[in-house]
Amino acid sequence: MMPDLSVYLVTDVAQSAAAGRDLVDTVLAAVRGGVTTVQLRAKDAEAADMLQLAEELARRLPTHVDVLVNDRVDVYLAARARGARVAGVHIGQRDLPPVAVREMVGPDAVIGLSASSRAQIAEAASGAGRVTYLGIGAVHQTSSKPDAPPVLGIAAAGHLASVSSLPAVAIGGVTPEDVPALRAAGFAGAAVVSWICAAPDARAAAAELARAWATPEHR
Repeated sequence: MMPDLSVYLVTDVAQSAAAGRDLVDTVLAAVRGGVTTVQLRAKDAEAADMLQLAEELARRLPTHVDVLVNDRVDVYLAARARGARVAGVHIGQRDLPPVAVREMVGPDAVIGLSASSRAQIAEAASGAGRVTYLGIGAVHQTSSKPDAPPVLGIAAAGHLASVSSLPAVAIGGVTPEDVPALRAAGFAGAAVVSWICAAPDARAAAAELARAWATPEHR
């Protein structure tokens, strides 16, 4: 199964709170604005709290919007066991290796993997079916991920996307202004954190990103 990666939201609890919303309200507003995939990232949340969030999002989001769980394979498995409509997980280079995650989640789950080099992209593509898509970045400097890899810039990130046999989303300080170049480079989507989570109006921010993706030539 391949999610619609085009308008991809990665959640941030602190940024949402600073903007006067809780995480669920931010996601619901963003989906009304056009977000197509939601990655639940709540780094400081306890497992039980993250499970509750995953179940609530899976219950309240429309079925065309996929919910992925960041890092926590255990939370994904628990949510699935309880009947929640969660599509898979997104993992980083320092998490469990994709082959181990695939063994745990089964053949039908989505597995996203962060990558920032040609070697990582080649490794991800070398095992058929292990990884579903890549998150390539950081495109720009970002404050939402303290351990983000070095900044690539649009040109270098686009080059990595062009050599990847797996679909990829660009991440790291992405804004609608970046969308034309990202689409031209072959990315399957734009993944954002701050653009939506820190926005005063999450729905409007998502809608602007969705419009940019749908009609990049008009920007």
